[in-house]
Amino acid sequence: MHEAPGAPRSSRSAREHCRSLQDALRRLCDQGIDEIVAWGRELAHVLPSGGRLLAAGNGGSAAQAQHLTAEMVGRYAEDRRPYSAISLHAETSSVTAIGNDYGFDEVFARQVAAHGRAGDVLILMSTSGRSDNLLGAATAGRAAGLRVWAMTGPRPNPLAAQADAVLAIDAPTAATVQEAHLVALHVLCEVFDETLSGSSAAAPPAAVPRDGSLARGRAVLTRREVS
Repeated sequence: MHEAPGAPRSSRSAREHCRSLQDALRRLCDQGIDEIVAWGRELAHVLPSGGRLLAAGNGGSAAQAQHLTAEMVGRYAEDRRPYSAISLHAETSSVTAIGNDYGFDEVFARQVAAHGRAGDVLILMSTSGRSDNLLGAATAGRAAGLRVWAMTGPRPNPLAAQADAVLAIDAPTAATVQEAHLVALHVLCEVFDETLSGSSAAAPPAAVPRDGSLARGRAVLTRREVS
């Protein structure tokens, strides 16, 4: 990618941004793709068994967490049954009540304690890996027996150290980290759907049960990555 001599600064910045993203995605493909594939496959065991996905982030990462849960409750590509997934920042009354009564550091941890069950999955997204409310959520998740997965920026960072499994994007800016996280999120959804493909778990139900009889299950994989 080359630019003409004397190109305006805005053009140079745009090209540098694209080069940074290309580099980050190359490293993701070389070093992180196996982790994301493993996450997609594990979710395809957890959610059809009655488990739940909880997701959280701040700012742009909150938007991406909600993007992920929407793909699970709705669909990513082909039609399939819905799965239980909650984006914790989107519960505005709970967020504001907890923030007011207990402080902003507790807005996710308290929801994890309320909604999470042993065997569920908690995905925490952070470009810095240093947000106190996400660190509190990781602690609450581990205490409740959830699998804690972190999508962060470069290591080392505190969130990566607390998680069971980590996708750390080695990139110089928060914007590039978030863009690579979005690609990883879509790959996770593709693997999830591919793993379900052809199984009865993937088929849309004829009707949604009214009695809440869907049994809750535990994750069948117990791999732990130590950061």
